[in-house]
Amino acid sequence: MSENTASVGTYTPTKIKELVAEIPASGKKRSLGAIAAVATLGSLLFGYDTGVIAGALPYMYLPTEAGGLALKTWEEGLVGALLCIGAAVGASVGGRLSDKYGRRHNIIMLAIIFFIGAIGCTLSLNVWMLFAFRVVLGFAVGGASATVPVFLSETAPKRIRGILVAVDQFMIVGGQLLAYSMNAVLAQYHGGPEAIVSNDPSGTYASGSTQVWDVLQNIVGLTVSGGNGMTWRYMLVLASIPAIALFFGIRAMPESARWYASHMRIPEAIGALKRVREDGKDDVAHEIDEMVEVHRAEAKQERWNFSQIWSTKWTRRLLLIGMGLGIADQLTGINTAMYYMPKVLHAAGFSMTDSISLNVVSGAVSLIGSGVGFWLIAKFARRHVGIYQSAMIVFFLTSLAAVFFFFIQPHQQSDGTIVGAPSFAPMLVLILVCLFVFAKQSGTVNWVLFSEIFPMKIRGTALGIAVGTLWIVNAIVAWVFPMMMKGFGGALTYIIFAAFNVCTLFFYLKIVPETKYHSLEELELKFQKDYS
Repeated sequence: MSENTASVGTYTPTKIKELVAEIPASGKKRSLGAIAAVATLGSLLFGYDTGVIAGALPYMYLPTEAGGLALKTWEEGLVGALLCIGAAVGASVGGRLSDKYGRRHNIIMLAIIFFIGAIGCTLSLNVWMLFAFRVVLGFAVGGASATVPVFLSETAPKRIRGILVAVDQFMIVGGQLLAYSMNAVLAQYHGGPEAIVSNDPSGTYASGSTQVWDVLQNIVGLTVSGGNGMTWRYMLVLASIPAIALFFGIRAMPESARWYASHMRIPEAIGALKRVREDGKDDVAHEIDEMVEVHRAEAKQERWNFSQIWSTKWTRRLLLIGMGLGIADQLTGINTAMYYMPKVLHAAGFSMTDSISLNVVSGAVSLIGSGVGFWLIAKFARRHVGIYQSAMIVFFLTSLAAVFFFFIQPHQQSDGTIVGAPSFAPMLVLILVCLFVFAKQSGTVNWVLFSEIFPMKIRGTALGIAVGTLWIVNAIVAWVFPMMMKGFGGALTYIIFAAFNVCTLFFYLKIVPETKYHSLEELELKFQKDYS
């Protein structure tokens, strides 16, 4: 620290101006649009790899002879959960690697891991191999969630920083929509999960006939000789294409000038910044001087470890609020729609082919909701957005439970098929799920609160714990949801999630502090006074 502090003192505003005049750009100019387009391929992969599994899972249930993995219900939940566990590790480790080696360096590494994970999942010989590579993909997803927004915010000038970082969130949701769209195309081309009958002990289906797997899976002693189970591999392998584009694209982009400045590599920071700033519009010397000032202030700022945070009453309270925000975000049940939408629609009475195709509708609604969310956060108080989100989710999940209870489950046969249900029921489920997704995405405020409630001295540690908590709860929800749908049915499953969100509503009403109308420094003083 003493070496860095001494180095900071040598870079006076006059010295920085001299260096800026002498040092040329370190490479070709790169537009901010090009940087955003390339870097957010990492976010697109984040969205694609979390969304693609929704359409792939139904084909994995097919027997290995039909190209599937003979997946079981508890294994289905692990396919989603293990990615989340990998993401929790990736967010923590990836953030540290990013700080140590650089944002651009980290994104190059993540592109390689995305590619290895995508190919590994595609070529999995059994479910255990798939589990291992889903953890690998999760590491890349978590690393991207911790690195790409930082790279964009550090690269963008102040005047467009918010817009450029907003692109990152759109690309995550856009990646999910792309995954749903590719799933729909492949499902329409190959058809829903089907198998070729080899021997049917019940005598219902002739040998050599092709039947929908839903009608075959409950026949005891059935053997099959083929099927279209390979479709899930085509869905997963497509994720390798953006990974390749990210690897080559990010290598042509400059490193974050702020990362260079944080390591007191000022000449390199100047060279990198000149590649992404417009002559005459941006004051490179002033921006570099601000970076040095921030580094000087941070060198004097004490950093607290976990034991200090926990033993101090007001910081412990903030940490618990942050963890509560992470838990509440996942108990909305949003990822039951992101990961398992075809399963929900199939349970409502749609064919599996239509269920996979209709997932595109929820993906489009999710993208629109994210856009509305930026407007709501800019227009209204943080708590009010959270209250709106929780209240709407309670209403739509309760309505969804009612539709399952009154119109679907009374007509559900022992083998899971729906017979005699009102024709409007499946479409009503689709509408309610889309409204639920819209309410969640338009009211997502927890990431803004994460960035505002923690004071500087605990921000890194506290934010890591809060985001890690979010990913762990995400993993739990992803694991148990398929078992809940099978064991409890749609009505009780969604009532349970609605009850969670009643608690979240009270959490926003009574506990979550408002942060919009104060500077970060004012908030620190206010929280210390209020919570001590």
